[in-house]
Amino acid sequence: MPRPTAAQFAYGSATVVFSTVAMLLLSGTATGVGVAVIALAALALGLLVSLTVPTVKAARTVRDANDAAASGTPTEAVRPESAEPAGSEARVPGPRSVSARSSRAHSAVGGHSLRG
Repeated sequence: MPRPTAAQFAYGSATVVFSTVAMLLLSGTATGVGVAVIALAALALGLLVSLTVPTVKAARTVRDANDAAASGTPTEAVRPESAEPAGSEARVPGPRSVSARSSRAHSAVGGHSLRG
């Protein structure tokens, strides 16, 4: 089981605190049973929020896919030669997909420098 990240702890804790305060203020309960029910509901909500926070790996995958789509690099594999009809001329394969890191580095070359 993967270890929780700092973001998951932060979002879960903030959800528990703010939802507890909000539910206590809105319900106006003063009994111990009412406070206990609200605290349990807030803990369940905080757990749900912390488990649904996207992880860093998922965010990178989405960002890399968006970078590839924005740069126009093809992401599909080149068709095998056996799939071409007989008698057709040999095709030269197009450019292969460039890794997201090198495409970001290439796009940053013409950027402005913050150094004098």
